Amino acid sequence: MDDNKDSLKHKAEGAKDKAVGAAKDAYGDATDDLGKQAEGKAQKAEGHAHEAVGEAKEDDKDRK
Repeated sequence: MDDNKDSLKHKAEGAKDKAVGAAKDAYGDATDDLGKQAEGKAQKAEGHAHEAVGEAKEDDKDRK
């Protein structure tokens, strides 16, 4: 996979994880389900990491 597609893949995965994680976090908060809330927070963090990888790959591509 070329660098551009790979960076976009990471960014898209990150956006999805952040959105789903936010929904789980909100659901867990509304229902006092600490497990679901923690799961949401973890998924949001994973989303931020995916986006950071995508940004780094894009920056690396721009430097070449």
